[in-house]
Amino acid sequence: MLTHPTLDLLQKLGLHGMAKGFRELERQPEIAALEHGEWLALLLEHEATLRRQKRFETRARAAKLRQSASIEDVDYRAARGLDRALFLKLAGCDWVRARHNLLITGPCGVGKSWLACALGQKACREDLSTAYHRVPRLFSTLAMARADGRYARTLRQIAKVDLLILDDWGPETLTADQRRDLLEIIDDRHEMRSVIITSQVPIEQWYEIIGDPTIADAILDRLIHNAYRIELTGESLRKKQNPATADA
Repeated sequence: MLTHPTLDLLQKLGLHGMAKGFRELERQPEIAALEHGEWLALLLEHEATLRRQKRFETRARAAKLRQSASIEDVDYRAARGLDRALFLKLAGCDWVRARHNLLITGPCGVGKSWLACALGQKACREDLSTAYHRVPRLFSTLAMARADGRYARTLRQIAKVDLLILDDWGPETLTADQRRDLLEIIDDRHEMRSVIITSQVPIEQWYEIIGDPTIADAILDRLIHNAYRIELTGESLRKKQNPATADA
């Protein structure tokens, strides 16, 4: 078999994983004993692996996660009340496919943002589109979009991702515009897409943060009824030796 023409053809066809696999297999003498079907299967596996990696990298860039976190690095030994069984279940991302939500609460520094980003990174690996937003900055972005005519388009972009991470909500009471913004976001995603919300404020106090009882009922009814909850406790992890797992 002519090596170079084959590699050139694979590259021209955009089969870069197969081309890389072809080069690697050619360097292994024992590969000569393989049947044609086995050889082809190995090349196809190289191609599939490369494409999965590229999709993950594209989704991770688009997600703009605040922290570089992964579920494999979660510290279950920290005294913060993290339920290992629940978190490992969430790491499978079936709840995202089922369009459920996740609410993570706890004091400053116990790792709420880090855990949310770890789940966001895993969602990207599962080929689920993800977007991360700090709530104060998102409200500022929507205010500017409202002023320059991009409001509807911005909401559509937020609505279409499989997993939306709303980080660092509260404790300030929402303004009238912010209440409407949050209602639009949650209503667009109700039983259609998933949300992670992190907050220092306990869930039972979210009515007060929203500020308007009618809008609060509408938002929380859509948000809470099918949501998993992680309620963290304890001292800030920034005091420990591994600050990477604490909220920034």
